Amino acid sequence: SDTKVMTCAAVWRMPKELESGSHESPDDSSSNTQTLELLCHLDNTAHGNMACVMWEPMGDGKKIISLADNNILLWDLQESSAKAVLSSSTALEGKGQLKFTSGRWSPHHNCTQIATANDTAVRGWDTRSMRQIYCIENAHGQLVRDLDFNPNKQYYLASCGDDCKVKFWDTRNVTEPVKTLEEHSHWVWNVRYNHSHDQLILTGSSDSRVILSNMVSISSEPFGHMVDDDELSDQEDQHQEEKIKEPLQDSVIATYEEHEDSVYAVEWSSADPWLFASLSYDGRLVINRVPRALKYHILL
Repeated sequence: SDTKVMTCAAVWRMPKELESGSHESPDDSSSNTQTLELLCHLDNTAHGNMACVMWEPMGDGKKIISLADNNILLWDLQESSAKAVLSSSTALEGKGQLKFTSGRWSPHHNCTQIATANDTAVRGWDTRSMRQIYCIENAHGQLVRDLDFNPNKQYYLASCGDDCKVKFWDTRNVTEPVKTLEEHSHWVWNVRYNHSHDQLILTGSSDSRVILSNMVSISSEPFGHMVDDDELSDQEDQHQEEKIKEPLQDSVIATYEEHEDSVYAVEWSSADPWLFASLSYDGRLVINRVPRALKYHILL
């Protein structure tokens, strides 16, 4: 607008044909391009530039949180999603230029908590009171770029940043990270937990690499897939006991180097737990699979 660049947010509806569950595929690729329907804008004129928008993880799709400069805004989509009403907000106060870079809405605690990143700090907020509930002051040595909650362990949170590190936190005790990964050689833009198997961690970085890590020791299945005693014969029983005695190993599973420039987005498929995509400034979208051997190791 005029001479200023503004970042804004809006809610759009996908065409019926593209909704999940409808399997009607167009007969050929030359069929008409579907257009999205604009439902409403999230009006942020009073609050500054939008950094991030998050849907409530569980729920009816009526609640959205947006981060605009130093404001957290909770929106209620009303009248069949055609209008967004600001239901509550809070501002981050302190010295200097305070701006949020990213945020995540926790799927735990009845969806009453979000985590935000600003500069080198990670903060937790209660969406009912809009008050801060924890703060990790210097979570990273430089800017924090991204956050993600463990889908299966309610207090576990991952963060990544410009210090090339990925850190895992227990939000009940934020003095020290539970684990730190130092595999990237430049800014880490993205960290994502696998939705089904939380030991699988995906990261993308300005070193042009995507790294898939196996953080089994801090996952919800640190001893692997649990097997009932009734399922085991005597011979298998002995083998199973030996297996449990093996030390737990966190390791890098694979490094993907198909990109030629910074990887600024990685995401797991919401339909297939073994599929993931990465997006880079080189203009490429790359889709990869978890190595088959690891997949069977996790499943069997």
